[in-house]
Amino acid sequence: MSGSVQAQEAGRHVWRFFRAGGFDQVNLASGADLAALDQLDQKLWVALSCPTKGLEFDSKTLDLIDTDKDGRIRVPEIIVAAKWACANLKNPDDLAKGGEALPLGAINDATDEGKQLLASARRILASLGKADAPAISVADTTDTARVFAQTRFNGDGVVPADAADDAATQALVVDIIACLGGERDRSGKPGITQAKVDQFFADLAAYSAWQKQAEDAAGVVLPLGGSTAAAFDALKAVRAKVDDYFARCRLVAFDARAGGVLNRAEADFAALAAKDLSAAGAEVASFPLAKVEAGKPLPLGEGVNPAWAGAIANLRLWAGRLCPARGAEAPPTSSLDQGKASLTAEEWAAVTAKLAPYEAWLGAKAGASVEKLGLPRIREILPGKGKEALTTLIAQDRALEPEMNAIVAVERLARYYRDLYQLLNNFVAFADFYSRQRKAVFQAGTLYLDGRSCELCVRVDDMAKHGALASLSKTYLAYCDCTRKGSAEKMTIAAAFTGGDSDHLMVGRNGVFYDRKGQDWDATITKLVEHPISIRQAIMAPYKRIARMIGEQIEKFAAARDKAVTDKAAAGIGDAAKAVEAPKPPAAPAPFDIAKFAGIFAAIGLALGAIGTALAAVVSGFLSLTCWQMPLVILGIFVLISGPSVILAWLKLRQRDLGPILDASGWAVNARARINIPFGGALTGVAKLPPNAQRSLVDPYAQRSPARWLVPLLIVLALAGCVAYWYFGYYKPSLEKKEAPKVEAPKDAAPK
Repeated sequence: MSGSVQAQEAGRHVWRFFRAGGFDQVNLASGADLAALDQLDQKLWVALSCPTKGLEFDSKTLDLIDTDKDGRIRVPEIIVAAKWACANLKNPDDLAKGGEALPLGAINDATDEGKQLLASARRILASLGKADAPAISVADTTDTARVFAQTRFNGDGVVPADAADDAATQALVVDIIACLGGERDRSGKPGITQAKVDQFFADLAAYSAWQKQAEDAAGVVLPLGGSTAAAFDALKAVRAKVDDYFARCRLVAFDARAGGVLNRAEADFAALAAKDLSAAGAEVASFPLAKVEAGKPLPLGEGVNPAWAGAIANLRLWAGRLCPARGAEAPPTSSLDQGKASLTAEEWAAVTAKLAPYEAWLGAKAGASVEKLGLPRIREILPGKGKEALTTLIAQDRALEPEMNAIVAVERLARYYRDLYQLLNNFVAFADFYSRQRKAVFQAGTLYLDGRSCELCVRVDDMAKHGALASLSKTYLAYCDCTRKGSAEKMTIAAAFTGGDSDHLMVGRNGVFYDRKGQDWDATITKLVEHPISIRQAIMAPYKRIARMIGEQIEKFAAARDKAVTDKAAAGIGDAAKAVEAPKPPAAPAPFDIAKFAGIFAAIGLALGAIGTALAAVVSGFLSLTCWQMPLVILGIFVLISGPSVILAWLKLRQRDLGPILDASGWAVNARARINIPFGGALTGVAKLPPNAQRSLVDPYAQRSPARWLVPLLIVLALAGCVAYWYFGYYKPSLEKKEAPKVEAPKDAAPK
């Protein structure tokens, strides 16, 4: 029995996987796969969470999936969404097909929830004038405000004013909204809830009872009747300052030495003299209310601190009524009768004591939210039947909650039908990213810069924070600020360069970014995270470094020689000027030293000979090789120079990982999503001529080719090397044939 059959018999779903990015990813090919997501081990999910904002995906759909409203999509929420969508479709395989419009025949009407969904979908279409439509689109369900606007009740427990039939109840709804604020119902109108109704009537009762306390003890709480509030405001405005004045007077009475200090020193007045003063200025207001003396009453007219003159004049009017000098509690009759002229400490205590019950009653105010209605309107509403009428309206609205919730659920199902499968292929697996049939939800668009198009571009909120983590991806990243002309919109992206080289990538370079809507943005590089880009770059890097080093040395040498010539010329001009000013007899020319000249010439000859010898040795050694050995030597030299750079680049390119780039954007990537060398080359397009393009190589402004002088120079150097090779005796041709050694005949022995 096969493993898949055993798994099916055991009730376990059989999963299929594909390999991309160096790891196994689940293949979501059917509705059964989506319905069984709760059986897929979370260790095999590519992502565990993602943000609901900043993705190239419908944010309303993400908000519907985000049931806890924390701004993130997690595995349990994905599972719940997939199971709900599969349960409400006759064939869950339809989710893999998707589409802008949900066919009504696809809704599973075999369940109570499905029947309600189907009925609500037809009701929406009927309200939009599409009663005969076979399918409902996301655009149809998005216009729910229009659907709900045509009904008195919409099941959300919020009742607007026009939901009531009679004018009295409508006016009551308006009063509640004015006092407590309203809540938007599904039609978009402001309305009230049962909680608002209960709070409103509780505040009405509390405010009425609070007012009745003052009415029952009017002589104590309201000593001046309706004018008590104005008198208390006048007292409250100066209370702290008056208390301060009498406290200072008591201190002076305790010790006369305190008088000078408590009245402020002369230096304080001198400091004011240098300023532009205002009678109401803060500097003047901080001085005592009046001149402090032992037992002195507070003057209510002349001698008062000018910053407090208006407030004290207001207090004077009411102090005379609360503590009359003539025993008559009547308001002033003319401008000449301004009440009391002064106020003693005892009289001040009596004034505050008379207003203390009012202050205590005011501090116990209840139901302040309805005060704006006025006491007559409040006592008109309380005995009526308004509360019962509003409670009945809200109950009628609540009775339609299941039906109206189903209308909202139709939008959820239509969005899941259109979007859920795409989200799963960017969450459970990264199928969209690695198949490249369509862009992944985290790909913000395409950046065109430096003759390349970068398709892996992600939105970035905090560039510094993103760069710190994204650098672990071992990917060359260019952070760009994007703006649009004539718009206040701004955006920051991180673009991955995975092809070409980095020779001309630098902060400040400009490009054009096209977002997923096709809108173009001006893009400017503001930060680079440098890593190897390609093997080609690694191959050429050593030669570019050597060329750059040689160029820098030549530039330094030329600059030094130019400076030396300039300095020598300046010194010569200076010596000539001095000679003109003080002429001297010309010095005798130095005799020609032929030995020294010969030595210099010999040294130059030796140097050229050494160079020629070296070149000749290399050339002769290379030419002494057989034909098959020569390519191997060239290859060996190439490997020796470029090998280390290529090996290092290859190791780093194999470590490129998409995970840190997305993690820095708020994802929780659960796998090592590799960007290997072939896939990286596909993510960045390098400029190349199209197939069958015709090309003219004639450039009228091309620089002259160095071959015109380089080839003759090389020929001269080769000839010089050969001459030096012969001159120094390294070349000894054997033109004559070697003769065999002669064997001399033995001499006869001398005669004895």
